[in-house]
Amino acid sequence: MLYKILNTDNTVSSIFLRFSLAITILPHGYLKITNFTNIMEALQSHYHLPYLISLIVIVFEFFGSILLFLGLFTRINAMLIGVIMIGAAFYHLEHGFFINWFGTQDGEGYQFHLLAIGVSIALIISGGGKWSIDSILLKKKNQ
Repeated sequence: MLYKILNTDNTVSSIFLRFSLAITILPHGYLKITNFTNIMEALQSHYHLPYLISLIVIVFEFFGSILLFLGLFTRINAMLIGVIMIGAAFYHLEHGFFINWFGTQDGEGYQFHLLAIGVSIALIISGGGKWSIDSILLKKKNQ
């Protein structure tokens, strides 16, 4: 089981996918974790998420992004971030596809979420890549 989680295609391209997704999601997680009480309340009252789901969103957007950046348990973290983005996309459907660049919409579209989901899927398929902790752990396990 651990082999399947850590196994990677050893490509260099995965580092760009990991860094792009992690650097994009980490600020969202940071804002949520540093304003934990207010965000928990907002996720539960405005988005009607249960307490546990709200907690998972906050924790995995922050810590999952850090682990993804490092390439530790890449597939698991990419999957969790992808699932969070799928859920978030549904809350943005009413605002259309596009990001609200000019402030002319009532909210943000789901364009950002769709891109994050695509990168997550690519990482689930490929793994952490050549320069990941997953790759290092797999090499040590095989020695």
